[in-house]
Amino acid sequence: MKKDALLLLIVDDEEASRYGMRRALSTFGYNVSEANSAEAARALVKQQEPDLMLLDVNLPGMSGLDFLRELKSSNGNGPLVIIVTAHGSERMAVEAVRSGAHDYLSKPFEVDDLRLVIKNAAETLQLRRENLSLRRRIEIERSQRGALLGNSEGMQRVRSMIEKVAETDATVLVRGESGTGKELVAREIHERNSARSTEAFVAVNCAALPSELIESELFGHEKGAFTGAATRRQGKFEQANGGTLFLDEIGDMSANVQAKLLRALEERRIERLGGNESIPVDVRIVSATHRPLEQEIAAGNFRADLFYRLQVVTIEIPPLRERREDIPLLAETFARAAAEHFELPARSIGQGTLRRLVEYNWPGNVRELKNTMDRAVIMAEGDELSPRDLPGEMTAGSRPIATDTSDADEGGLKVPFTADFREDRREFERRYISRCLEHTQGNVTKAAEILGMHRQSLQHKLRQLGLGRRYVAVDADAQDDSDE
Repeated sequence: MKKDALLLLIVDDEEASRYGMRRALSTFGYNVSEANSAEAARALVKQQEPDLMLLDVNLPGMSGLDFLRELKSSNGNGPLVIIVTAHGSERMAVEAVRSGAHDYLSKPFEVDDLRLVIKNAAETLQLRRENLSLRRRIEIERSQRGALLGNSEGMQRVRSMIEKVAETDATVLVRGESGTGKELVAREIHERNSARSTEAFVAVNCAALPSELIESELFGHEKGAFTGAATRRQGKFEQANGGTLFLDEIGDMSANVQAKLLRALEERRIERLGGNESIPVDVRIVSATHRPLEQEIAAGNFRADLFYRLQVVTIEIPPLRERREDIPLLAETFARAAAEHFELPARSIGQGTLRRLVEYNWPGNVRELKNTMDRAVIMAEGDELSPRDLPGEMTAGSRPIATDTSDADEGGLKVPFTADFREDRREFERRYISRCLEHTQGNVTKAAEILGMHRQSLQHKLRQLGLGRRYVAVDADAQDDSDE
């Protein structure tokens, strides 16, 4: 059994019912506790702090519905509750959901239905935990370094727009080139909304999903809705209920899904694929794109009515080349963060290096600058980051620059570079990825998360660089350990 297994509390006055539910859920590896009344369950909640609760409505003494209300009024961070009702008590089930239950089951139920409801609840709980962890990390980073760094006029305008729109429920369209930080803006809007920040922030990259899968990803599906749909699955709208749904690269969405998204925005209800139940959702939509949507509309690739629905408020993020005055602050922040992350010495940035950074055009914007500083910190050998620690494209073919060493000639020192850029790049990738894998103790999955790559893409890169046999084997061992 996993050490981090979820704790499930079953509250039912019938011993046979508790036994049946415990038996059905044993294969999931949960730690299961039992109580035969609300009073007994109250004591276990205080002692054990369960993650999930199966709560029968008909209990001796205090009813399950009254106990649910007590839980929600006294502890907003208590267990996720699945209410269990008698057949034909759908009205009571609706009342339970309104009182704070996550879901409900009607007796008698099939074992598969029980497992599915618990599985969906566990996924929701995991998502909330990940969002809580992310919020804490963002708070730490914000307190240490601030969010959306930069004092340029463009970034001041972005922060001002966020402050004005955050507490509203208006849909927001974030526009900017790739790598400018569109998701960071969306997360900041979510974090600053007092009503939604405690709920989930769910991000969907519309460009990364095949057109035939994105509809299921957003709206979910019922069992048997299509080949391979073995169970019912909640979509991102349901997972983000009460919180924020971030739709990245919205311009890549197919026409069919655009129509369903527009309907969901207007009616605030969705239907799962293969289902006919209309499900209410309370979701704040923030979308983003690097495409000129006006041109996509003219070409017939994007719906004008959806565009106007999404851009109630538009936030434009300027590319890094248009706010060069922000580069020194960003570079120093990223260098300091990289030194902390990779547990390497903190180094200052030489004036010559800083000049290179400011002069470069940054086609990959802030994301490219961050990766560049990660590389510089890893490759550095001196007391400060020098131009030779930068990628070749930032130095090759450029005019010589003076270093800031005290014994430099008046004309400055030329920065040496090799003409074989491809070999330099390959060697850098080998060293950079190897260092990252050393940091994760050979776990390719964790390294891929740090590098912003898919696991399969990193494995392919490892094979290209001649590192595949060593690290893919290590990762396979790590995966086996994590599944025990």
